[in-house]
Amino acid sequence: MTDTVATSTDLFERLADVWVGLEERLAEVPVLARLEDGTVTLEDYRLLLFNLRQQVVDGSPWISRAASNFDVAHFELRSAAIRHAEEEHRDYLMIERDYVAIGGTLEELRAGRKNVGSEALSGYMFHYAGRPNPVGLLGAMFIIEGLGARRAAGWAARFQEVLGLADNQVHFLRYHQDADAQHTGGLEAILTSGIVGDDDADEIVRCAEVVARLYALQLEEIDR
Repeated sequence: MTDTVATSTDLFERLADVWVGLEERLAEVPVLARLEDGTVTLEDYRLLLFNLRQQVVDGSPWISRAASNFDVAHFELRSAAIRHAEEEHRDYLMIERDYVAIGGTLEELRAGRKNVGSEALSGYMFHYAGRPNPVGLLGAMFIIEGLGARRAAGWAARFQEVLGLADNQVHFLRYHQDADAQHTGGLEAILTSGIVGDDDADEIVRCAEVVARLYALQLEEIDR
């Protein structure tokens, strides 16, 4: 086994362990537990969109900051980050449309503030993105894009099943199944390309651990 293959194989195994821990924590998030057992309410969904919107607004800006801090030796990562920022900078508008479609108003949504978990998550992302060559953020993408690709569509379908919602009321969640699946495919290509060394792998796993915990905290805080 070559060093590159060994590094990427070990990295994927370590990230898989982080994902298992995230799944276990998500199972204990109150709003997701209610979604699973069928007792979720329209107000729960409204609060989910309300809280997600405040954090999603920051997504493209921190990705752009990360792109600006990759040097020429990390040109491929800089290019990938620029593309990603461009693809995601309108995502919050989908949440706004869904929110209005279930009876909310743009005024209350745009006047909202991040919950404690969202504040911690955005603060960490901007801080890390400001570091020179923030390769560890690939771990953050593993978590965030993974949630979109693996869980968002299932959540959308369950909200529709329990609450009788139309497609135009869960567009944000449904959209991210396909969009984030493409992103995770691109991420896997980067992680197996030989760009990532052993030191980078440690940073990627650590960043994934932190983001997994903070993302779950963001969802936990919806009930507080």
